[in-house]
Amino acid sequence: MANPHAIRGSGVPADAKTFFGHPRGLFMLFFVELWERFSFYGMRAILVLYLTKHFLFGDEPSYAIYGAYTSMVYITPIIGGYLSDRFLGPRKAVLAGGIFITLGHLLLAIVEAPQGVHGAALNGFYLGLAFIIVGTGFLKANISVLVGKLYAREDMRRDGAFSIFYMGINTGAFVGPIAVGILGETVGWSYGFGAAGIGMALGLIMFILFQCELHGVGEAPDAAVLASKPVAGLSIEWLIYLGGIVGVAVSWWLVRSQGVVGTALIVASLVTVGYILWTAVAKLPRVDRDRIFAALFLIALAPLFWALFEQTGSSLNVYTDQSVDRVVFGWAIPASVFQSVNPFFIITLAPVFAALWTRLGKAGFEPSAPFKFGIGLILVGAGFFVLTLGAPAQGLTPAIFVVLLYMLHSMAELCFSPIGLSSMTRLSVPSMTGLMMGTWFLATAGGNFLAGLIAQATGGEGAGVGRVLEVYGRIGWFAIGVGVVVLVLAPFVTKLMHLDQMGAVDHAMAGQNELGEPGAAGLDTSGEQVPRG
Repeated sequence: MANPHAIRGSGVPADAKTFFGHPRGLFMLFFVELWERFSFYGMRAILVLYLTKHFLFGDEPSYAIYGAYTSMVYITPIIGGYLSDRFLGPRKAVLAGGIFITLGHLLLAIVEAPQGVHGAALNGFYLGLAFIIVGTGFLKANISVLVGKLYAREDMRRDGAFSIFYMGINTGAFVGPIAVGILGETVGWSYGFGAAGIGMALGLIMFILFQCELHGVGEAPDAAVLASKPVAGLSIEWLIYLGGIVGVAVSWWLVRSQGVVGTALIVASLVTVGYILWTAVAKLPRVDRDRIFAALFLIALAPLFWALFEQTGSSLNVYTDQSVDRVVFGWAIPASVFQSVNPFFIITLAPVFAALWTRLGKAGFEPSAPFKFGIGLILVGAGFFVLTLGAPAQGLTPAIFVVLLYMLHSMAELCFSPIGLSSMTRLSVPSMTGLMMGTWFLATAGGNFLAGLIAQATGGEGAGVGRVLEVYGRIGWFAIGVGVVVLVLAPFVTKLMHLDQMGAVDHAMAGQNELGEPGAAGLDTSGEQVPRG
């Protein structure tokens, strides 16, 4: 029998206890996601440095592993979101994801061998990444869905709730690289990975202890189906968990076989986009078809943007470590700590951009989504241009130019990520929203994989700083050029959006002004949209 709390938009009971006017479950989810992002961004900050300094990998294979890993953490949420919608429900999915992620981080902490030793330690490292990949698939696609389900469909608190929730993401992303980076680079790698694991464990414990605050929200859509035993006396629920273990094995192999990941992304993209185009042309009326075309235009820009933006954890991380003057008052700031600069600017600049868009909107001058994408591409390219200008012919690059790069990239992200996620819901027909969000995730995954290829193009060992800056200059100018073209095309794409026919309800994402990362939303965004005014 279907669980009444699984009905979309039902919300928690009216008499549920609140904190600052919101259900207490919101703040439980806030801290769970804060610790999950703490662990994810903290580990990401030291990943390439660990490969190059501990396992003594060359830069190029390290970048390839990084690209494969970061792309896969955006693919698995597509699967996790589907399994949650059909069988598990977001509550069980988040719990399973937390367990997988915690095991993965702890594996990274305990399998460390002496410097340069591979063998079992390296395989254990890959296994830890595989657990995190699968766990992220279960958790990341569903925790934001839980936030939306705390509120009735028309509850006007929804926008504020997602603003609070997304600030948890940004806070975890800010603190993680600082804590994990300092521990990992100055005390010991296992301490850094251990801190990430403890962070995720704290989030998992909090979820287990306080899930009663969800008041039954997020349960399986049909408990009887989930408990049925179609194979070997095993319930569908346990078959899904066993499938997760199989997924770990597959992910372990894929992280070691980066070329297969690239091929799979190309095939999946062609099939998905082909299906969307066929559906739009064959089944949709003109207005809906035009909007799908506009959404695909925005999706097509995502791989380029994220390929450049995600140099953060790979080539920019190594450049900061090797070629930037990081000494402040006699203390050498670990390179990984600089990865907290981006979330710092997201936290501080998000209110500025929100106020700017609001003021421009009231005056009738707010840029369209395609125009904002063009601005974002120009800004991300300008970031690399600033770094190349600031790098001296000889000696170390002043750290201020790295900070300026991250500031420009953060501004670019605020023009790109929240606008893209919101546009997927605004431009999709209800029956295709999940598919379009999944395609956005897929495009982001492709961008992360391309980021690894671009990082490898910086030359690896012996190429020197000049080669790195040359690549940065080329991709910077290319992004600026594409951005200018997008600005020119923006009016034509905007016409395809038929904004004048959207009416009062345009399915904008709740809390989107504080939304930074591309994977913050779930696939089922029906509960993550701004309520009807």
